[in-house]
Amino acid sequence: MSHRPLAARTLALLIALAAPMAMAEAPAPVTQQAHANLNQVASATKLQLRWDLQRNLFSAQAPHGRTQARLILTNHDSQPLPAQGWSLYFNCLDRLQPGPLKGNLTLEQVAGSLFRLRPGPGFEGLAPGQTLNIDYNYAGLVIKLSKAPVGFYLVYDAAPDVGVAITDFALLPVTRPEQLDRGTSGHKPVVTPADTYRRNAQADLLPVNEVPPVLPTPLHIQPGEGKLLLSAQPTIQAPPALKNEAALARSLFRQSLTAGGPPLKLSVGTVQGQASPEAYRLTIQAGKGIAIVGNSAAGVAYGLQTLRDLLPLPGAKEQALDELTIVDAPRFGYRGFQLDVARNFHGKQTVFKWLDLMARFKLNKFHFHLTDDEGWRLEIAGLPELTTIGAVRGHSAKPGVRLQPAYGSGPDPKDPSGSGYFSRADYIAILRYAQARHIEVIPEIEMPGHMRAAVQAMEARYYRMKAAGRKDAAKYLLNDFEDQSKYSSAQYFSDNVINPGLDSTFNFIDHVVTQIVALHVEAGVPLRTIHMGGDELANGAWEKSPASLARMKKEKLATTEDLWDYFYDRVDGILRRHGVSTSGWEELAARKTKLAGRSKLIPNPRFTTRGFTAWVWNNTRGAEDLANRLANGGYDIVLAPVSSMYLDMAANPNPEEPGVNWNDYVELDTVYDFVPFDMLRNLSETARASKDGLTDYGKGHVRGLEATLFSETVRNDERIDYLVMPRLVALAERAWAADPSWALETDPARSAALHRKAWSGFVNALGQRVLPRLDLEQPAVAYRIAPPGLMLDGEQVLVNHVLPGITLRYTSDGSDPTAASKPVTGPIAEHGLIKVAAFDRSGRPGLVASIDRR
Repeated sequence: MSHRPLAARTLALLIALAAPMAMAEAPAPVTQQAHANLNQVASATKLQLRWDLQRNLFSAQAPHGRTQARLILTNHDSQPLPAQGWSLYFNCLDRLQPGPLKGNLTLEQVAGSLFRLRPGPGFEGLAPGQTLNIDYNYAGLVIKLSKAPVGFYLVYDAAPDVGVAITDFALLPVTRPEQLDRGTSGHKPVVTPADTYRRNAQADLLPVNEVPPVLPTPLHIQPGEGKLLLSAQPTIQAPPALKNEAALARSLFRQSLTAGGPPLKLSVGTVQGQASPEAYRLTIQAGKGIAIVGNSAAGVAYGLQTLRDLLPLPGAKEQALDELTIVDAPRFGYRGFQLDVARNFHGKQTVFKWLDLMARFKLNKFHFHLTDDEGWRLEIAGLPELTTIGAVRGHSAKPGVRLQPAYGSGPDPKDPSGSGYFSRADYIAILRYAQARHIEVIPEIEMPGHMRAAVQAMEARYYRMKAAGRKDAAKYLLNDFEDQSKYSSAQYFSDNVINPGLDSTFNFIDHVVTQIVALHVEAGVPLRTIHMGGDELANGAWEKSPASLARMKKEKLATTEDLWDYFYDRVDGILRRHGVSTSGWEELAARKTKLAGRSKLIPNPRFTTRGFTAWVWNNTRGAEDLANRLANGGYDIVLAPVSSMYLDMAANPNPEEPGVNWNDYVELDTVYDFVPFDMLRNLSETARASKDGLTDYGKGHVRGLEATLFSETVRNDERIDYLVMPRLVALAERAWAADPSWALETDPARSAALHRKAWSGFVNALGQRVLPRLDLEQPAVAYRIAPPGLMLDGEQVLVNHVLPGITLRYTSDGSDPTAASKPVTGPIAEHGLIKVAAFDRSGRPGLVASIDRR
């Protein structure tokens, strides 16, 4: 421990903290008063914070509810928190009600999700050992703990550039009736173990010989009678053009096996009856070995992934394959997964991991959400500010230094989830890695909204160039300094939109597109489309911008909706000059108008012949048929409905269950039960009658499906694993396999019976084959292991799980089960506080369910 005086140690600490936060400036002299306050900054690390959801409130003014919450601040330091001269910053995912609070404090919204508490006149400070309760209100109802504040840090006025994180922070449980009150909505506040038991009971435990051997489900399987022994490493035969597939084939078998095993022949040829380039035929014969023929190298790779599924699990006693022939091809040519690395950054190795998992489950499109308000994550040559500023989050008292903290990234610009980007070399490596796995990378550059990172970066560039006397300082400027438009985006920003009235906006877009094209050329990987965003442009944007109004006058545009069309007309022109097609969110293909005074989206007639592809996420109430209307109107679409395919949505309403809930909850069966050509399936007959179904013409415009993961609540790789798997396998099933028989059956009773059979097969395959293999072959995937279902039945507790056949263990003394706890072999007859959890093959426990029988 250092023996320097406290003041000297504190000053040194603050200089170290401030160093990465300064551009290139020498620190200002510290006055005696400031020096005293600097000591107090260091004391911020001794503050303790707890968050408590107090109660949900319902009234005529807030019929859907609002929430009162409390921050409990305790001073564990020997010095008081002073009466004035400090601010407590934090992020909150949901909208708070700013203004004066009890205790002479004030809550302010800085921008977006960044808030701060400041002492007002009359605040008395917080003495050592004292606790302060700070009550505040949410504008809406809080159900999930993901809406609790995060990323607290303290800033003193005397050192405005230094933020010190408060690390002693925790959330108190949400279990009291007033916390769980849902008013008159009729919604259950939590999912109980009994609810889970009833839901799990929709599937049956299957014997091993009845478990489907392959996921996603192949088109045709013809079983044989014999077995092919695998006592030695297969001899792989493949032409040079299939070197990647040959390497994959070698990786499927234990390297400890001796050479000289049965032949494994890989070839590109013709799969009879299948036109898809991704089709394959897999044959296993006892006397001849294994043969995989694909219509392309991709088909061969998918055949190998099927072979992986068929192999005995590592460690199995019998190393043999059943004879069979599989002829297979995907239903949709687009089978995608979107990863958001803008809100919270996730690096190259994480991307590699998910590309491997995508390939394993035959997904072929990686939608790379690279930019958003809270981060620009791709190096662009010639525009260094996009990453030196737009890829860095942290506290700064000065504008133009870095982005503000978001999603709990805190004051430190080195926070790994707040700051980071892909270098040109990183991006090229990702392109090549994906190409080797037959996955197309679709980069997304979000615009014209969701562009705050770029707007701030280009504004900082403008001031830097102007100070250097450069006449072209405004060449890439994205915002009109005279813009008086009033708007609030979905993330509560009022300054996140690029301006189509400025020629510099289109200079910027052209430069970025040029550089992305160049990266693909250097990588030797074709670039077919760039996803150009288009979603959630806030109402009111551009309306009072002199530049936009001048553009509208010049181009004879009557409304900002016309200006939108003008903007994307020019964006499309830029992409076309580079030989790249335009794609984006549904708003790209929609025209905003009104019906009976209410906002409505209709297919935009201006772009139907341009070849745009629209990703349709919005099937919220009132827009359930939007995807159908766009496809019927002639737009190619990718289905990514929020109600079924948004994997950042929580599985259920339990407060502690990770994820968001701004739309609905997405369980494993929610994804599985999605029927692509029947988006209106779950509506009442009356509601269906007022909506547009999908025409035969429209079906031809549905390119496929995509699961999306937005990362507002995803700060580490483990949370990605938890939210994505195993729901991604259900997406793969829907995107690859044909409609199941239950989806085509019109008789409800017959459909229900067929659904039970198919669902049982799917979850048994997951629980008995697919996930155990993942545990043994790629144990770094910390997928969600759901809690068991528990039901009291007389004098015994019935137990089941969504994945029949998974290992279940229990305790009766109130402790959490471990890998050494008693296995569940049937109903539990013991008394006590019964706790049950499922375990993967490595002994990792899942969520615990409990029932009190004391």
